[in-house]
Amino acid sequence: MMLVLDYGMGNIGSVGNALQRIGIPFVFSADPAAIAEADHLILAGVGAFDHGMTQLQSRGLIPLLEQKVRAQGTPLLGLCLGAQLLTRGSEEGTLPGLGWIPADTIRFAPDVCVEGKIRKIPHMGWNTLKHTQAHPLLEGISQDDPFYFMHSYHLSSVPAELVLATTEYGEAFPSVVASNTIAGIQCHPEKSREAGLRFLRNFAAW
Repeated sequence: MMLVLDYGMGNIGSVGNALQRIGIPFVFSADPAAIAEADHLILAGVGAFDHGMTQLQSRGLIPLLEQKVRAQGTPLLGLCLGAQLLTRGSEEGTLPGLGWIPADTIRFAPDVCVEGKIRKIPHMGWNTLKHTQAHPLLEGISQDDPFYFMHSYHLSSVPAELVLATTEYGEAFPSVVASNTIAGIQCHPEKSREAGLRFLRNFAAW
């Protein structure tokens, strides 16, 4: 059973709608018993980094997830803010992140040109994933397939061997990363039409 962590951050409803559309059984929960039974976990969310970490801490979820994900190897996928929470920390806040991906979260620098114009922050709209290595999460997904992004911060200093795909927005930034059974994607696959649904199917089979 897929479990979408219900830790008080937004956007989990659209994740559930996407999973329902592709026929993946799931539950929304932060209950320890349900987490223990799950075979895949999704950490979604939109909003501020520190608020996300505070919500995980206040619910006592971090030790549970450490055991389930790090010790037992249960696959976990972080979406957008969820991907950023996997890093050591973010320029957006002061709290440490989970640190499961050896990387940092930084803000897009201002005054960078994209196609002759100063890029807008947040990065919002459709963009593509440039695959840097083959991986089951990217199976059946073309480098031209559009994915929906909406973010002002992105992962940085990710070891090259953990980067599965990058995205160009005035610079190349890691947009899909994976370390063992822990993965993160900076965009919103649940809002990314058929390519995004394929990504979620791939995760369910991973």
